[in-house]
Amino acid sequence: MALAAPAQAWGPTGHRVTAEIAQDNVSGKTRAEIAGILGTEGLPEGSTWPDEQRSNPAPFWQDTAGPFHYVTLPVGREVHQLVHPPEGDALSALEGFTATLRSDTATQEEKALALRFIVHIVSDLHMPLHAGNGTDRGGNDYQVLWFDEPTNLHWVWDEGMILRQQLSYTEYTARLDRRITPERTLEWWDWNPDTWIGESVELRDRIYPAADAEFGNGSQEAPRVLKYDYHWQWMPTVEQRLAQSGIRLAAYLDWVFAGEEGA
Repeated sequence: MALAAPAQAWGPTGHRVTAEIAQDNVSGKTRAEIAGILGTEGLPEGSTWPDEQRSNPAPFWQDTAGPFHYVTLPVGREVHQLVHPPEGDALSALEGFTATLRSDTATQEEKALALRFIVHIVSDLHMPLHAGNGTDRGGNDYQVLWFDEPTNLHWVWDEGMILRQQLSYTEYTARLDRRITPERTLEWWDWNPDTWIGESVELRDRIYPAADAEFGNGSQEAPRVLKYDYHWQWMPTVEQRLAQSGIRLAAYLDWVFAGEEGA
């Protein structure tokens, strides 16, 4: 079912939910900047574009863009100790695409690519397994039975729990929007990627089934069976991360288009 699926955070529904929440919360200036770059496309449509282009034969997509979806932070290492590999990662890509959006010489096409990637990467960094521990490809090698279907832990977090809700992205956005109070917006309004990555790492180290104290160490003997109890335990966290990523994306885009360099 899902073993052949590429590693993509949240899947299309989750990415579009994040983007729609952000679109609802950015400033008027940011909204105008986005329209000037994407036209009528909108953030939800652009949010899935970096995944949709994975099979594009162009060298950028086949040789360069793959690592832009995740960071690697081994167990016990703090965010400030993150080491960017030579090929780059999600955080270094985010910095590069941000510079493109702020550039006076970048073309509209270059800015559109940068904006779509920023929308996508902010969402990626809120999915715990996109801040991988470096041992199991962000849970892709950790085999599970999800309601008796063979797959992996990454897919369960990407799509499995979200798809069980059987909601469109607009329905899901409406559900989460009703829960995002002004107090939560103020609490979550943080454009600093270090915050998002640190939260994801803390969650990542807890979401592997409890039977595996040494998660992702390659010694898994049989797929773990995940059913209603796992879904019940972690679905609220999935929804909180989706909501947070939407608010943080709005904060980040407002920061980018304001041209500010500091907090």
